Amino acid sequence: MSTPTEPVKTQPRYARWLATTNVVTRHIVATYGPDCINLSGGLPAPEIYPLAAIEAATQRALARFKHRAVSYGPVEGMKELRMAIAARASTPRQRFGAENVLITTGSLQALDLLGKILVEPGETILAQFPTYLGALDAWRPRTPTYRRLDWAADPMSLGQAVSGAQFVYCVPNFSNPTGALIATESRQRLLAAAQRAGGVLVEDDPYGALFYDGVALPSLLDLSSDGSEIYRGPVVHLGTLSKSIGPGLRIGWAIAEPKMIEMLSLAKQGADIGTGTFAQGVAVELLDAGIDRAVLPDMLALYTRRRDALVAAAGEHLGLRFDFTAPVGGMFLWLTAKDPALDTDALWPIAFAAGVSFCPGSVFDPTARLKNAMRLNFTLNDEAQLVEGVRRLARAVERHLQAPA
Repeated sequence: MSTPTEPVKTQPRYARWLATTNVVTRHIVATYGPDCINLSGGLPAPEIYPLAAIEAATQRALARFKHRAVSYGPVEGMKELRMAIAARASTPRQRFGAENVLITTGSLQALDLLGKILVEPGETILAQFPTYLGALDAWRPRTPTYRRLDWAADPMSLGQAVSGAQFVYCVPNFSNPTGALIATESRQRLLAAAQRAGGVLVEDDPYGALFYDGVALPSLLDLSSDGSEIYRGPVVHLGTLSKSIGPGLRIGWAIAEPKMIEMLSLAKQGADIGTGTFAQGVAVELLDAGIDRAVLPDMLALYTRRRDALVAAAGEHLGLRFDFTAPVGGMFLWLTAKDPALDTDALWPIAFAAGVSFCPGSVFDPTARLKNAMRLNFTLNDEAQLVEGVRRLARAVERHLQAPA
């Protein structure tokens, strides 16, 4: 009589790209305990969320949309929301319509969809360096190669770089992670290169309203408008309510020429069928009431104070070890070690154990070689927490430098 054999236990064969992911992204959005100060994430201040306005908008959305608010909706998004976004983007020079807008589940989904429709495995993306780690995460399964976007390149070199890539990715307003603001002349040069080469420009603009010093600059989308009846320019402009109202809504969008919107919609169809209609209905009411614009003055005042506190603390406690420039907008302060051997990857666990988190530079580099820089956020914490966080970070830096090699 045969003896039953034990079933063979096997592990699933996971895709190779999973071995290249980073652990930092999950820490960025984590809610730490009271003993750890989170300087790592690009997180808004919860106290500025317009909760009363959101509650009122929810009631209005249910009354207005009724069963539509909890039903499946069009893959492209509710027409009312698409029209509201299009109206916001329209200028006397250029009209945008619902056909130019796709509603996404956060603007990060738009980056994921762009990778799916534009990049075959191994193809090239031209991107700012260092670049947004969420974009790198979104495109990681496509295993692309990256080339560095040089904003100061001469027109011929810039045109060659654009024509050699599937698309260009940039964050002209207060780039994540560096906080850099790209001058209008540089934007115009890149746009001209894309128009000559027939390239696609992906303009990620989550921080466009967060100007603390000076006036807002024209977006690539604005600069590319030619007054045509239907926009057919090269720019795919990404926006979100995450920074202006609240990230929990998960409402983002892409604005582009109609064929691009159609292709993105095909990719979205297989991802989630459509962004939640309940959140979209609430977003319509919030935008119609101008809530994002109403909260902006208080937001700018709060974030300016916090930026100033972080910059002052960094100058006092980290100035001997790091170089940095105070940003004129956005959410981040970028610091580069004066000693190239200072390894912020190695510093990260030491700082975390000391009760403070930050973003090491390597996660913003597709090759993970940028190890002497770090990103700090100033929007989440109050001034006292920012100062204490920098003090803890400075102590961690000294411990790291004194540790045996």
